[in-house]
Amino acid sequence: MIPEFTPAGRRAALDRAARLRQLPEADRDAIRLAQDPNFPRWLQQITATGGCAHPIHLSGSTITLDGATGEILHHYDTRTEPGERLLVRCRNRRASICPACSRLHAGDTYHLVRAGLLGGKNIPATVRHRPRLFVTLTAPSFGTVHRTGEACRPRRDGGTCEHGRPFACGALHAPDSPAIGQPLCADCYDYTAHVLWHAHASKLWDRFVIDVRRRLATSVGLVQSRFVNYARLSFARVAEYQKRAAVHVHAVVRLDGPAGPDDDPPAWGTTELLADAVHASARRVLVHTPHSPAAGELTLRWGAQVDARPLRTNGDGPDDDAVAAYVAKYVTKGASETGAGTDYPVTDWAHIESAPVSGHVRTLMRVCWRLGGLPEFMPLRLRDWTHTLGYRGHILTKSRAYSTTYAALRAERAHHMGHTETPDTVTERHWRYVGSGHTPGAALIVAGIAEDLGESRRLGTEASQEGGGANNRSSRS
Repeated sequence: MIPEFTPAGRRAALDRAARLRQLPEADRDAIRLAQDPNFPRWLQQITATGGCAHPIHLSGSTITLDGATGEILHHYDTRTEPGERLLVRCRNRRASICPACSRLHAGDTYHLVRAGLLGGKNIPATVRHRPRLFVTLTAPSFGTVHRTGEACRPRRDGGTCEHGRPFACGALHAPDSPAIGQPLCADCYDYTAHVLWHAHASKLWDRFVIDVRRRLATSVGLVQSRFVNYARLSFARVAEYQKRAAVHVHAVVRLDGPAGPDDDPPAWGTTELLADAVHASARRVLVHTPHSPAAGELTLRWGAQVDARPLRTNGDGPDDDAVAAYVAKYVTKGASETGAGTDYPVTDWAHIESAPVSGHVRTLMRVCWRLGGLPEFMPLRLRDWTHTLGYRGHILTKSRAYSTTYAALRAERAHHMGHTETPDTVTERHWRYVGSGHTPGAALIVAGIAEDLGESRRLGTEASQEGGGANNRSSRS
């Protein structure tokens, strides 16, 4: 007799079922998945996505035909897959949403920025000898905020603002203190200007780049419209939220010849000339907001703190690899991770009130939502960007000639993995979106896979660096 059908076997089965019911839902779901006959294939899909936390679910088929004979060379259909669907990466850059995809995005960003600094990815190595700057542009002051370092805001004369709050703060705030970046007086802080500056920051950057070109031309006696015949300005920039929830910009700026990275700049194109033009343009450019009965007409500009440090491959200045790594690290941070908003769009006022943000950021979100409802600011779509406090630009942007593209890096990775088109074939694709994300149990399993893959990648990188270091040491000895 089969033991499972004996009284003792039935009791054991009931006991197992009772213990299973006491487990959390995610654990029960994970056990169910592990017992599914299709679990090995599902595991292969998850591993292929790198442990993506929110994969896209697709249903459909791909047929590859011989272009001459029409013979079917390859046929793939999701009807043979678990759940009749294929999982693909979400490609979200934010580590707070998908750590696995953010690591991949950070790696691509590192190579994209580094190629524009040192060459590679079809960019000549000669770019490392061009005039290059690491530029930081900040937002202007919208009001006095708490800061870290020595005494926060010491004032000998004391005094209070018109709202009865002191001008001074002599506290020694720790770098992780929640007070850092918060206004000394919220009623004195110009929240309207803060939001509208964010909404026009990308336009301010565009005018800054145009003005740098103009000042370079003027400084060497060229007609401004002829600058493109002598030189080209290339850049890659990343936007970063400061503690006060205001965006500032880090950018790698490079001066090439008129043909771009394949062409040397003219003799007058020096690092010093480029730095002078950057400083002058940062002080000069302005953007005016639309006139509003509620806010008036504001004149927006960059903040007083401007930094333009030369990048030198062999000498003083920031290290090229460190700059690329810094930019790559920042692009994976979401708004919630920096404390300056949320990672998801705001849909109504209640969403603002319940958001897990500081009082300072909540006020910025309220102002953004309120201004977004005014007719004169409708083109800015402020309500759509309330979660980013009105900032409407991409976190990372670059000029066309700076270096390679994300699309080219993905194509190169696909080619490396063998996912390439076969010549003289015709491919018919029929796909549709059928969902996204994971069940609670799947999320548990995927988190473990992503962690294992990340650890394997880290160990591989360390082994490669140790091997390279050994080779370098042997070559110097």
